[in-house]
Amino acid sequence: MAMDASEIETMIRAAIPDAQVTIRDLAGDGDHYAAEVISAQFSGKSRVQQHQMVYAALQGKMGGILHALALQTSEPK
Repeated sequence: MAMDASEIETMIRAAIPDAQVTIRDLAGDGDHYAAEVISAQFSGKSRVQQHQMVYAALQGKMGGILHALALQTSEPK
């Protein structure tokens, strides 16, 4: 079962309300996405911690319903 890009975005924004989220379907199959997430909540956190925040927002769907997510995180400029 594939996951819709809007569902990914909704889950991320629910956990990180100020997030600016851009999702791209890389293969057109609903299983391989790229996401750019920008949030002030990433301030002072390492890249690993930022990614952990996003993965936590996906509530265990990463590696299951969502096969691959190329993730880029940053703070607002």
